[in-house]
Amino acid sequence: ARSLEDLTRNAGKHAGGVVIAPTPLTDFSPLFAEHVAKGETAKSVVTQFDKDDVEAVGLVKFDFLGLRTLTIIDWAVKAINVRRQAADVPALEILALPLDDPETYALLSKGQTTAVFQFESRGMKEYIRKLQPQVFEDLIALAALYRPGPLGAGMVDDFIDRRHGRAEVSYPHPLLEPILKPTYGVIVYQEQVMQIAQVLAGYSLGGADLLRRAMGKKIAEEMAKERPKFIEGAAKTHSVSAAKAGEVFDLLEKFANYGFNKSHAAAYAVVSYQTAWLKANHPVEFMAAVMNCDIHLTDKLASYAEEVRRGLGITIVAPCVNASLATFGVRDGQVIYALGALKNVGVEAMKMIVQARGTQPFVSLFDFARRVDMKRIGKRPLEMLARAGAFDVLDRNRARVFDALDPLVAWSTALHEARASTQVSLFGEAGADLPEPRLANRDDWLQAERLAQEHQAIGFYLSGHPLDDYMAPLRRLKVMTLAELAAAAERGPMVAKLAGAVASRQERKSARGNRFAFVQLSDPTGLYEVTVFSDVLEAARDLLDTGSNVVITVEATLEGETLKLLARAVQPIDAVAAEAGGAALRIHLDRAEAAASVASLLARVAADGGRARGSITICVPDTETGREIDVLLPRAWPVSPQVKGALRAMTGVVLVEEL
Repeated sequence: ARSLEDLTRNAGKHAGGVVIAPTPLTDFSPLFAEHVAKGETAKSVVTQFDKDDVEAVGLVKFDFLGLRTLTIIDWAVKAINVRRQAADVPALEILALPLDDPETYALLSKGQTTAVFQFESRGMKEYIRKLQPQVFEDLIALAALYRPGPLGAGMVDDFIDRRHGRAEVSYPHPLLEPILKPTYGVIVYQEQVMQIAQVLAGYSLGGADLLRRAMGKKIAEEMAKERPKFIEGAAKTHSVSAAKAGEVFDLLEKFANYGFNKSHAAAYAVVSYQTAWLKANHPVEFMAAVMNCDIHLTDKLASYAEEVRRGLGITIVAPCVNASLATFGVRDGQVIYALGALKNVGVEAMKMIVQARGTQPFVSLFDFARRVDMKRIGKRPLEMLARAGAFDVLDRNRARVFDALDPLVAWSTALHEARASTQVSLFGEAGADLPEPRLANRDDWLQAERLAQEHQAIGFYLSGHPLDDYMAPLRRLKVMTLAELAAAAERGPMVAKLAGAVASRQERKSARGNRFAFVQLSDPTGLYEVTVFSDVLEAARDLLDTGSNVVITVEATLEGETLKLLARAVQPIDAVAAEAGGAALRIHLDRAEAAASVASLLARVAADGGRARGSITICVPDTETGREIDVLLPRAWPVSPQVKGALRAMTGVVLVEEL
C-alpha cells in the first residue's frame, strides 16, 4: 500500500475551468493530454497544476458555465417574436425586462416554479411560498441562502421571519444598518463581510477580500493576524470598543462560512427572473422551449406536460402528422406535441414527414404513403406514430392503421422506387399505375387498449388515463389523487388510499432473503413509486402486474423533497369502485341508429351481472327539430368504469356524462 500512496490516480478536469495566459501556457505550467492514436489530435489539453498551483504561478482560472436555460430562453424569445412580428408588435428584448412585473412575483409567490431556473425543487418551492417575494433583491437572497450551510443553520427561516416582521431586525452596530438593511440584519453575502470590514475597521477593499477569504476557508494563521488588525482599525476609525469590535469579528467569522458571492447570486437570479417572467407572461412559448430541451427525456416530458395541462391550464395538441412539427411548437395558445418526442423515433426522420407535408396537409393514408417514403422512416417509428394517434386525422381507427403499415410501407416503397427509376409508366407519372393496397376492416382498440398503446409510444398518458372513468366512484370513497396526497403530506405523515395504473414492478431480495418490490404507478395527476414489503407483496403480487389498475393503502411521509410511500394493502380497483355503487349516465348519440348498438352492449354486459348499477338516459338527436330526445331506460343497468369506457369507444357515441 505504501508504494501506491501519493501516486496520481488520474488527471481530473474541471467541466468549465479555462486558464488564460499572455504567452504560451507551457511558459507557466506543464500540460497534459489524453492518449490519442497516431495521426489524431488531442481532444482536450489540461494543466498539470491544480487550481491552487495555477494561482500560485500567477494565472487565473475562469469558470465558463454552459447553462441550457439560456438556450431555453433563446428559443422561447424567438417563438414569441415570430408571433409579435405577425401582429406588427415590437420584438421582445429579454435583457430589457422590467424587474418589477407583478405577474412574475405572483407566479413565484404561488410556488408555480416548475421549469423556473433554480426554483424548481420541492424545498425551494416551499421557501419561495413562505417568502412571498416582492422585489428582485428577495430572489438574490433566496438564491444565496438555499444551500446546505445556511439551511442547516436556520438562516433561511430567520430571514423569512424578519422579512415578514415575525422576528426582530437588529444590527450589530448602527454603522452597519445601510449594509445589512436589504437582508434584514442577516449577513448573507461575502460582499457584506467585505463592506463591514471596510466601513467599520477601515480596511481597503483588497484587504477586506483577503479577510473574507481567510474567514471562508478557515485559515487559522491568517485569522489570528486579522483579529487584532480588525479591532485596532475599528477603534481608530470609529472609536469602537475592543469588546464590540471583537463581537462583530466573531459574527463575521461565523457568517463568512455561510456567505455567498452576491454577484454570482444576482446573475443567477436574473436568469431565474427571466424564466419566471416568460412563464408568467408567455407560458405557451416558454413551456414548448422547455420541452424541446428535454425532448428525449420521457420522465421530464411527463412532468412538464402535467404542468402545462393542470398547472397552467394550457391545451396540449396530441401528436398529429398534419399539425405537429418534429419538435414542440405553438399555435393559437396551445402546445403542439412533437413527433420527434415519441419513443423510438428520431427527430431527423420526423423532419422528413414535415418536409414532405410542406404547406399541403395529408388527406389520406394513401396520400401520406405517396408523399413520404415510408421505408426511409422505418416501420418502428411508423408504429409509434400509429400508437400515439398521429394518424387519427387520416383514419381514427388506430388498430386498422397499425395493421395496415406493412402493406402501406410496401406500396410506398414501390412508388418511390418507381419514381427514382428512369422508366415512366404508360400514364405519365412513374408508379401511378400501382393499385392502392386494400386495408383490413377491423374493430378499433377499446379505450383501455388505445391508452396502453399510446403510453407505449409517448411514455405517459396524454389523451386520457386508464383511471379517468374510475375517478367519480373513487372520490365518493375518499380515495386520494397523488396531487392531493402530496399536499396533505406536507402537514405530516399520514395513511391514505391511492389509485394507480401499474407501470412497472422491480423486485429485490433483502439481506434476510425476503422479497420486496418497487412499484411504479400513475394516476391522472402524476407518476409515483410505492415500496412494497414481503408480506404485502406475497398477498398482492398478481394484482401488481404491469397494466393493472389498483387501489393501494399507503403510509405517506415527506422526506425533504421526496414523497415516500409504503404499501399496507392492495385491492383491485374494480372491487373498490363497486363499493361506491352505480351512478347515473347520460349517453349522447350522433344518430338514432347508434341506439341499437348501445342497447346490444348494455344487454350483453347486464347478462354478466355486476354490482355497480345505475340509471341510464340515452339522448337521441331529432333530425327535424335539431334537439335531443331523452329516453330513460327502464330499471338499473351496469354502469361500471369498463362499461363507460366501452361506450365512449363505440361509433356513434358523442359523449358519456356521469351525473
